[in-house]
Amino acid sequence: MSTAYWITNVRLESGYRKENDKVVATDTEVAHLLIEDGRIAQIVSGAAPQTELPTKDASGLLALPSFRDMHIHIDKTYYGGPWKAVTPVKNILGRLEEESQLMPNLLPTAQERAEKMLDLLLSAGSTHIRSHCNIDPYIGLKNLEATMAALETFGGRLQCEVVAFPQQGLLRSNQVENIRQALKMGATYVGGVDPATVDQNIEKSLATIFELAVEANAPIDVHLHDPDHLGVFTFKRLAKMTEEAGWQGRVTISHANSLADISLEEAGEVAEMLAGLGISITSTVPVNRGTIPIPLLHEKGVSVSLGDDSITDHWSPFGQGDSLEKAGRLAERFRMQDERSLSQALGFITGGKTPLDKEGNRMWPNVGDEADIVFVHASSAAEAVARRAKRQAVMFRGNVVSGAL
Repeated sequence: MSTAYWITNVRLESGYRKENDKVVATDTEVAHLLIEDGRIAQIVSGAAPQTELPTKDASGLLALPSFRDMHIHIDKTYYGGPWKAVTPVKNILGRLEEESQLMPNLLPTAQERAEKMLDLLLSAGSTHIRSHCNIDPYIGLKNLEATMAALETFGGRLQCEVVAFPQQGLLRSNQVENIRQALKMGATYVGGVDPATVDQNIEKSLATIFELAVEANAPIDVHLHDPDHLGVFTFKRLAKMTEEAGWQGRVTISHANSLADISLEEAGEVAEMLAGLGISITSTVPVNRGTIPIPLLHEKGVSVSLGDDSITDHWSPFGQGDSLEKAGRLAERFRMQDERSLSQALGFITGGKTPLDKEGNRMWPNVGDEADIVFVHASSAAEAVARRAKRQAVMFRGNVVSGAL
């Protein structure tokens, strides 16, 4: 493809329409985007430009910033293979025991299934993902090898951060050296899981995670499912070590389930602590238990992203690989029903980018932005979130990588 071309007749949001000081709708305009070297080089309103450059006609489709799935496991899924429901177990340790046989059995098709998962995510509009990859005593680094091979297949079509994830427990399964090696093989994050319940040693588990991160100069993403004040205590120790290591802005808590178990007042205090250290949170917006107070966290300055986590695997038979569906679920869960709230919900799956800010000023796109765009059949971002709008085409760095214009 030429390094420069025009996308004509793109629908962009231009402001909120108000009645009696209340937002009732979103106004849009048709514009034309010059794409050059993977970025938006010009935004022109009015008549389509007269040009000798190649053109693509968006035919009035709404442009949205492409999505991010910030918590998924592409290395262990049944997706793309035969249907299989979940086998009941008593607790997380029972599920971990199940993996002793399951992970070796899935290994021969790990790359193939990962590639099918990536294709699903891409078709739904996600061009940036963070995948947690099992590093465990049953398959060692082999799932990481399969994951990296799958990502190579999708090179130039999306970007992916890979978390070296000790699912069986960093200490419990003695995976410190394998995590260290994984970071040399292409993993970009140090992972961890439930220092209390799984590793049964909060201090040593967290300290080891930080030692590995500092040694490799890598960020951290830790699964914390533990409930109530056990989870909150772990947050506080994690926060303290973040400050001591100077790892502000480089730590993510996945799930953070305990924030749904405590009072909003206490959750607000924890949120202020996390925000002060730049510790972010990723949530799946669960419906099988209490949902963490995402609007409160956002209000307190915590960066919150959404992710799918499991897609039809041995942990859960559900999941669609659709970040827009997650944003819609978030909006439903917290009654974001008006035009502005629905529009702003999009920011949880785009790294904070929304077409309009809360006041109705254009926030995206801007000249110089990377041309990572989803073209949808919707009149506004609000409708796209509420109705989980159909995706027509997905663009990454200026190239259409899924669908067609």
